[in-house]
Amino acid sequence: MRTLAWEGFRERCLVIHFPGPHSYTGEDLVEFQLHGNPLLVRRFLDHLAGLGIRMAEPGEFSRRALLNGKQSLLEAEALRDLVAAATDTQLRQAQARSGGAPAWIAEARAILAPWMARAEASVDYGEDEGIGLDVEAMRAGLAPAADLFHVEQGRAAGAKWLRDGIRIALVGRPNAGKSTLFNALAGQDRAIVTDLPGTTRDVLEVRAQWAGLPLYLFDTAGLRHTEDPVERLGVARVREVLEQVDLILHLVPLPDPGPDPAILERLEPFQAKVLTVRNQADLGGGPSGDPCISAATGSLEPLAEALGRRFLGGLAPDACLGALDTARQRGILDDLVVQMELLDGLDPSAPPEVAASLLQGAWGLLARLTGEDRAETSLDQLFSGFCLGK
Repeated sequence: MRTLAWEGFRERCLVIHFPGPHSYTGEDLVEFQLHGNPLLVRRFLDHLAGLGIRMAEPGEFSRRALLNGKQSLLEAEALRDLVAAATDTQLRQAQARSGGAPAWIAEARAILAPWMARAEASVDYGEDEGIGLDVEAMRAGLAPAADLFHVEQGRAAGAKWLRDGIRIALVGRPNAGKSTLFNALAGQDRAIVTDLPGTTRDVLEVRAQWAGLPLYLFDTAGLRHTEDPVERLGVARVREVLEQVDLILHLVPLPDPGPDPAILERLEPFQAKVLTVRNQADLGGGPSGDPCISAATGSLEPLAEALGRRFLGGLAPDACLGALDTARQRGILDDLVVQMELLDGLDPSAPPEVAASLLQGAWGLLARLTGEDRAETSLDQLFSGFCLGK
């Protein structure tokens, strides 16, 4: 403990020295732990500013750690997501990615490296030393790397939803069971459930985790013509929600002969993101090719399977944990897949310069992925999303 004195103030505080290069940023750091009075902290910060010390920019500590080789770009992105996690699944996903570059990147490099060497040797010494590049053998040798990229591309597509969450709107006729399903997915009684139609007058929203998926649920007013002015306002707001969500869950009671044509007409502009689910399976009804559930009894397994197929490509949520999930990472993965397709389709008579260029391109994409080849603009965009100083 130290006693600090400045401009008429005295404070007993803890002063911790983190000497570089063993600190978080790799630089010499000093941390002051003061009492939590906001006025006291402000006066101390004002004093430091008078000494020429400035406040850290958003993400500056993590940026310095990256530039000083203390962490990779993938670790920095995982830290940002860890701070922003709002559900257990998002927390687990960020933690699974916090260990740095995944093992498959080193595996891919080990596959690419010898073929890069052969291609470049063929370019540099082919004519003088008679060194050639067997394109057919290269294709076979690079196939495991292409398979790796395809697998990770699929996992990343699912991991995106674990990171961002799935926005789902529940729609249907009055008393289709929307509020009952809303409460079941949310794990709490947020919506009023009665036998009277038109109970839900406004859009209800809740953040939840269900079946291993982070969800943003929207319970909407039943779509019907009504003279009730309050209910009409709720129905009018439904369209705004439908434009924003990732999935529209159209609930149709299984005892009904089919969907209401008037509702189908309202949903026509959003057909690409509509999933029809037959509810009230406990009441019986005719066969249906759509997932059949019972929100009242909690029989929801067919819905979980449908969401898994639609958003995770049929993978279990745990299979996507730790996969690359940001738009930047997924874009590079897509480029890697394209690069390997170009190599696989290379004409055997193509000059070795073409293969060498494509292989160097794949190697460079891996370097961009981990942050070894980084651009200032991309770093500015990344660290601007951090809290001050982190």
